[in-house]
Amino acid sequence: MSEENGTQAYGDPGDRFVEIFNLVGPLYRRAQRKVEQDAPLEGLSVGVRAVLNMLREDGPMTVPQMGRAQALSRQFVQRMTNDAAGLGLVEFHPNPAHKKSSLIALTGKGRAAITAVIDRERAALRQAGADLTEDEIAACIRVLSRLLHSLDDVDVN
Repeated sequence: MSEENGTQAYGDPGDRFVEIFNLVGPLYRRAQRKVEQDAPLEGLSVGVRAVLNMLREDGPMTVPQMGRAQALSRQFVQRMTNDAAGLGLVEFHPNPAHKKSSLIALTGKGRAAITAVIDRERAALRQAGADLTEDEIAACIRVLSRLLHSLDDVDVN
C-alpha cells in the first residue's frame, strides 16, 4: 500500500484501472458541481458549458456530432443547444451536407461567455497541478485517452 493515498504501489493493470475509474467518477461529479456553483457568473449550466466548449474547440457542429463527440444523447445535446440559443450564445446555420441537421455555431456573446469560464477554470487548475511535471500530466492524458478509446463501442443513445 502507498502511504500517500492508500492504494497499491504495483499490481494487476486491471486493478489499477479500476482505481483510476474510482477516482474519475468523483472527480467528474465534483467538477460538475463546481461548474454549477460558478454558473451564475456567466449564467451557464454544465450542459450548456459543454456545448459551448465543443463549439469553441471544434467550430460549428451538428447536434448529432456533438452527442457522439461527448458520449451524450442527441436529445440532451438538443435541449442544451436550445437553452444556449435562448440565451443568445449559439445560432443555427443551414448545413449543406444535411438538410435536417443544422450547424450550430457560437455567437460573439457565446464565445465571450465560454472564454470567461475557461479562463477562470484554467487559473484554478493551474494552482491544483502546480507541483506536477509535464511528463506526469502527459502520462495521465495518455492513460485516460486509452481508457476512453477502449470504450468507443459503447452506444450512448
